[in-house]
Amino acid sequence: MRIRLILLAYFFLSQTLAFAQTILSGKVLDEKNKPLPGVNVFIKGSFDGTSTDVAGTFRFETTESGTKILVFSMLGFESQEVKVELAGGELTIPALTLREEFNELNTVTISAGAMEASDEKKSVILRPLDIVTTPSANGDIIGAFQTLPGTSTVGNDGRLFVRGGDASEVGIYIDGLKVANSYGTTAANVPTRNRFNPNLFKGTFFSTGGYSAEYGQALSSALAMNTKDVAARSQGDLSVLSVGAGYSHTLANDKQSISLSGNILDLAPYQAMVKQNFEWERAPHGWDLEIAGQTKLKKGGMLKVLARTEGGGMELWQALPGVEGKGVLVNLKNSYSYAQSNWRKAYDNGWSLFSGASYSHNRDQIRYDSAEIDRGNDLSHLKFTAVKDFSGRVSAKSGAELFIHSYSERMVRAELSRSFDDQEGYLFTEWDWYLSRKFVLRGGLRAGHSTLAKDTWLDPRGSLAYQVSENGTLSLAAGRFHQLPVDNFRVLNLELQNSQSKHLILNYLLQKEGLTFRAETFYKSYEGLVLFEGNPQSPSLLQNGGEGFAKGFDLFFRDRKSLKNTDYWITYSFVDSKRSYNQYVTEVQPDFAPKHNFSVVVKHFVTRLKSQIGASFSFNDGYTYTNPNFTGEMNSKTRSYQNLSLSWSYLPKPNLIIHGAVTNVLGSENIFGYNYSLTPDESGSYDSLPIQQSAPRFIVIGVFLTLSKDKNANMLNNL
Repeated sequence: MRIRLILLAYFFLSQTLAFAQTILSGKVLDEKNKPLPGVNVFIKGSFDGTSTDVAGTFRFETTESGTKILVFSMLGFESQEVKVELAGGELTIPALTLREEFNELNTVTISAGAMEASDEKKSVILRPLDIVTTPSANGDIIGAFQTLPGTSTVGNDGRLFVRGGDASEVGIYIDGLKVANSYGTTAANVPTRNRFNPNLFKGTFFSTGGYSAEYGQALSSALAMNTKDVAARSQGDLSVLSVGAGYSHTLANDKQSISLSGNILDLAPYQAMVKQNFEWERAPHGWDLEIAGQTKLKKGGMLKVLARTEGGGMELWQALPGVEGKGVLVNLKNSYSYAQSNWRKAYDNGWSLFSGASYSHNRDQIRYDSAEIDRGNDLSHLKFTAVKDFSGRVSAKSGAELFIHSYSERMVRAELSRSFDDQEGYLFTEWDWYLSRKFVLRGGLRAGHSTLAKDTWLDPRGSLAYQVSENGTLSLAAGRFHQLPVDNFRVLNLELQNSQSKHLILNYLLQKEGLTFRAETFYKSYEGLVLFEGNPQSPSLLQNGGEGFAKGFDLFFRDRKSLKNTDYWITYSFVDSKRSYNQYVTEVQPDFAPKHNFSVVVKHFVTRLKSQIGASFSFNDGYTYTNPNFTGEMNSKTRSYQNLSLSWSYLPKPNLIIHGAVTNVLGSENIFGYNYSLTPDESGSYDSLPIQQSAPRFIVIGVFLTLSKDKNANMLNNL
């Protein structure tokens, strides 16, 4: 009897199982309709499944029943899910096509006009550490970028000049927010520096043209600097230099960090020991305080705040051609504040949101001989952006911005003043289409409106990239760019309109392990540049009547592989730039745009000495200027500019760095032009004085000590 019951139960169960079994079959293809072997095919939430064979087909049995999800997945392809009804028997799935999965690691990137400086990106030209250790930069962000293609070194200025454009044509941003007056205020022909410490940033994006629709109001270039996220550890950093000292303290945990830093600068002791070409009444001096905080929010996202305040000044005698004595006494005092906060978050549905606000305030008090000028500049920036990844192939970034801008000048003794207020609104959108892993298109629009200029404009921009070989990419970029005139011109004529530039750029980038080669050719046109009568100190009859062009090519080669413990890069740029602008009514080569620009940077680490030795050499073929003793505009040219700089960084202990650097080691007598007397002498000749460096060379020695629980931590660990 027991045996009969067992046989009956077995027979019943076997019939049930046979009835519940479903056989699934089908075929999987790629986008070219070719069989795709190795695809995992399985029922979601079960162990039933198989893989496709060499013909792309699959077949397997399952005891699952009802409505289920059939999953198709393979590395490098977008997974797909198909709803199926399992009711026994055989079920044939219609032929399915899997699409390639695109991401930053396996797709081509657009490199025309763009240079990343971030350890997080695939296409890296310079890293944050490179910016700090470039010998000629002396810790200045701009000094490091002057060794990159497309830039020109103007030694009596210190700002960033790009492809025949003036330094005012470069827009500078921190975390996507505009920074006004990002350079320290200085006297004529005394070079300035960027106000911000490179240790503050985790990376930078530098465009030599054709930049994103996200940025505007810059005819030449956009330099976007991104601050660090939450710090890795708590530590204190002490720096003592030959020109000042500073201390920074960071408190950090897994969720948040805050850093407070302060610095003092005074060149008086240094200038007392090193011969100067200028006669200083009071050497450049200053102080700054800075606070930066980062917080990871509970539901994801990041909140950052940054605030900085500083003050400083200088006083010197500026000699005048044809006039005996010291010349004119120039006294300059500057105060500056900058604050911003920004929030960003990425959502699981493909949306990424960003919002931020910043405020810049700059005040200059200038005494030039008997004249006293008080100058103020304020800029508020509100910004919101949204990025949507519709798929691995289509992504869009859109946003809105508002700028509130005020500027004022006051002649203190004469009790005269002038000012303006402007509100500028912008909308932008930019779309990326990945047509394949090797081919990407980008199109963008930026619309702007100025209440003061009473003008509305629209800038289309586009670019594309195609991977021509395993390591080589060809990119093309084009676009239109608008920029309102500089403040000291706008305040003289409130009806001045935008200047306009059009860019066309062709780029080839070759990158493999330890080697980078970049070649780029470009053409820029200019319309509506500001023209005036008189000289820049007292211009009159300002109007948008100037035009011009800039064309040329850049070459860049970097090698971190061939020579042991050695990293070097070589840059050459050719720029043919002519424009009618300012007081020049004919198209001339600007005094800030040398035709030939060459630089070499070499860094070698000597393990036995625990040292890094660096050298950099910069060269250009000279600067144009107008000699009134001859006819014509920009009719003369200085001899070539040359600067060899050396540096040595020694690590006696992991948390201690001793650094020394000297610029212009060979003492080249670099001349940047000439100042001429306003009237001729008795013989009919105009007297002149050369515009030269403030000193034959600059020497800096510094000691950097890090205090933390981790005795191996130092300032370089922050980069």
